[in-house]
Amino acid sequence: MRQPSVIARRVAAASVGLVVAAGAAACGPKDNDAKGSGGDSTPHKGGTLTVLNSQPQTDFDPARLYTSGGGNVPSLVFRTLTTRNRANGAAGAKVVPDLATDTGRPSKNATVWTYTLKKGLKFEDGTPITSADIKYGIERSFAPELSGGAPYLRDWLVGAADYQGPYKDKKGLSAIETPDARTIVFHLNKPEGEFPFLATQTQFTPVPKNKDNGTKYEERPISSGPYRVVKNENDGEHLVLQRNTYWSAAVDDQRKAYPDTIDVRSGLDSSVINQRLSASQGADAASVTTDTNLGPAELAKVSGDKELAARVGTGHFGYTNYIAFNPTVKPFDDPKVRQAIAYAIDRSSVVNAAGGSALAEPATTFLPDQKSFGYTPYDPFPAGTSGNPAKAKELLAQAGHKNGLTVTLTHSNAKDFETSPEIATAIQDALKKAGITVKLQGLEDNDYRDKIHGVKTEPGFFLAHWGADWPSGGPFLAPIFDGRQIVKDGANFNTGLLDDKSVNAEIDAINKLTDLDAAAKRWGALDQKIGEKALVVPLFHPVYKRLYGKDVKNIVISDWTGVLDISQVAVK
Repeated sequence: MRQPSVIARRVAAASVGLVVAAGAAACGPKDNDAKGSGGDSTPHKGGTLTVLNSQPQTDFDPARLYTSGGGNVPSLVFRTLTTRNRANGAAGAKVVPDLATDTGRPSKNATVWTYTLKKGLKFEDGTPITSADIKYGIERSFAPELSGGAPYLRDWLVGAADYQGPYKDKKGLSAIETPDARTIVFHLNKPEGEFPFLATQTQFTPVPKNKDNGTKYEERPISSGPYRVVKNENDGEHLVLQRNTYWSAAVDDQRKAYPDTIDVRSGLDSSVINQRLSASQGADAASVTTDTNLGPAELAKVSGDKELAARVGTGHFGYTNYIAFNPTVKPFDDPKVRQAIAYAIDRSSVVNAAGGSALAEPATTFLPDQKSFGYTPYDPFPAGTSGNPAKAKELLAQAGHKNGLTVTLTHSNAKDFETSPEIATAIQDALKKAGITVKLQGLEDNDYRDKIHGVKTEPGFFLAHWGADWPSGGPFLAPIFDGRQIVKDGANFNTGLLDDKSVNAEIDAINKLTDLDAAAKRWGALDQKIGEKALVVPLFHPVYKRLYGKDVKNIVISDWTGVLDISQVAVK
């Protein structure tokens, strides 16, 4: 996925759509167990679950959503070929079958993927779900008027680069074959061992062609999941879901669908959400949030109350906050200067600026601290928890700056505790000890995004962050370090402008692997190789801390999303 500050829907990531929220790193729930709080923790069917969110669930059309694992709220309505495993912690970072009988059968070189649909699948009106419905759902996601989803299919499918969707091109995509009602075959431009992860995104949702009404489809999309849409007001600000009577647990072992109704209310201030969840009065007792964290001050208050502390879910998501260098800008063209800054960083002060150790975990690797990403512990420039200014000064002297130097750090003025003034000031203070004077350039968020993602405007030294589209090293390392993904006339994410043939070749080699465990080990090794180039300085992995109502049961938080999975929740 893209950085939350860069693409707004990412702020929802492990949230409203799962596309993401603000952070994460490696484990599962710590302050809660998987059964929830209260006396009788046995989950029961019935009742209404209320979701209190700040971001509305906009563009509620499977073609337009940018999700991972099927999303959170979207996954209640839209089923996909594969989905995330609905389990706590690391077990939840695995991809599992959803509409399909398995996670896909690759050809020998992983350029052809074949899926067979389960028997007995039905839409909300009782009509059978077929492979043609999935093909059509994918094809309509190419229509310009339904843009917004992940771009992978346009790049990966043979002959799809210029396809404009079924409204303009009735022929459809020849790269997707449906030899019978239960079989669908995908032909890819190059080997993609992680295609099962891509098949979790909502573009793989079946859409009946005779029910498609274009841009209006989002108002009443046809359900393939346990809930159907009965109300969608103000483009997702108020969304009401009720049971789909044609959904069957016999063909869906992932979603529990305990509540009768899901009432999603958005556009709320984050402090109001946390106050309502804390008080748990009336309907709020059976409420959760999928996009609102506890802030440092709120967490301190909650931690002092035993009852509230028992209602805090802790989650980790594949996400890294880091310093980025542009090596075409002096003095950052000198690796020794970049290394000196890496040694000078005081990660303990940065973590404190991000809200403390409960909300941020120090990082020395670009990959998050999770097995599924291929995390391999390393620190190419070991500076301890509080930095090594002496080593930094030594390197600066070798680089010809024995009297120190002055640099400018660009950051956002948004109060996100990630790329904001608090983090920038902590870095400024740490580098001062190494003889580096840091001038801060704070920009309004839109200006900040435009500046750091333009090749011609990218500053030499700035704060950045990245979150994964799925729990693997591929969507984490490739967009940032693959030289072929440098975009000169658009939004560029390869901040270090790295175009190393050996790195590019290793990315291609790993992408051919369908053994995801073997691939993970190689992503970890590649992370270390790139880390030694000092093109980025990893700072920390954020952690989700979220309240839930006192009558909410069956709390499941996976390392895929880092947030409470509402498909598992029960209420009193």
